[in-house]
Amino acid sequence: MHVSLTPELENAVKMKVSSGLYNNASEVIREALRMTLKAEAENEWLKREAAIGYLQLEAGETVRVSNKAEFEALARSQA
Repeated sequence: MHVSLTPELENAVKMKVSSGLYNNASEVIREALRMTLKAEAENEWLKREAAIGYLQLEAGETVRVSNKAEFEALARSQA
């Protein structure tokens, strides 16, 4: 597989390799892709949870909390 990068991205990859954190450009690209896939998965989870929360709000299925400690206690009890 061949990947074309803009000059800015190519320089960023070269800087990562020269920092010693990566042995070569392929490692940099693999790590970037893994991070992107993880972020996308987390975003999808967040979208689903927000949609569920919105439906619960619309249905009147809410619990009032008046401070951070109450919120944290509620969150722990739901886990």
